[in-house]
Amino acid sequence: MTGPGRAGLAGWPVNLLVRGRRVVVVGGGRIAARKIEPLLDLGADVVVIAPQVGDEVRAWHEAERLAVHQRPFRSTDLEHAWLAVTATDDPNTNAAVYAAGEAQRVWVNSADDPANCSFTLMSVVRRADVVVAIGTGGRSPALATWLKRHVSEEMGPEYETLLDLLSEARESLRATGRSSEDADWQQAFRSGILDLVRAGQIAEAKELLRSCL
Repeated sequence: MTGPGRAGLAGWPVNLLVRGRRVVVVGGGRIAARKIEPLLDLGADVVVIAPQVGDEVRAWHEAERLAVHQRPFRSTDLEHAWLAVTATDDPNTNAAVYAAGEAQRVWVNSADDPANCSFTLMSVVRRADVVVAIGTGGRSPALATWLKRHVSEEMGPEYETLLDLLSEARESLRATGRSSEDADWQQAFRSGILDLVRAGQIAEAKELLRSCL
């Protein structure tokens, strides 16, 4: 068994439900936009604090998808925030956001600055509700990016269909009073159900699943 990684940076991976929650993003450039886009897609209430903002952030603001305050960060900006993300090239600003977050019990992520983070982000491959998160403890974002590309190529849209079939079968088992924990799901995978789904043979995949459960 390997160890937990670098002391202080080994974390507990979670799936944060940000819909409707206030997320303060400090910074308005290219890196900030990269952090903001998935937050908007997931329905977060995004507030951007930055003296200057780039074209992407400005366009989102004009479309009323987020709020923008064009000025330097103040510690009071984290009042009522649920999360904060710092995307600047100013170490002093990063440290100020982190200090404010610690004081106000707001989790902070600082892009490429692990010392000023209370949580770190992972590279994510998402296929509807199938999500794979890849992290390196902040040691090599390049490796995380390469692994993300590798997993993306392997994990195509057929996994969404497979998830639907498995979820439907699980609910059917539970409706008949059987425990879904007792079913031999792994036998279905070993029997080639994914290959059937990839080939578009959905009826055959359902029959295989029923025979295994």
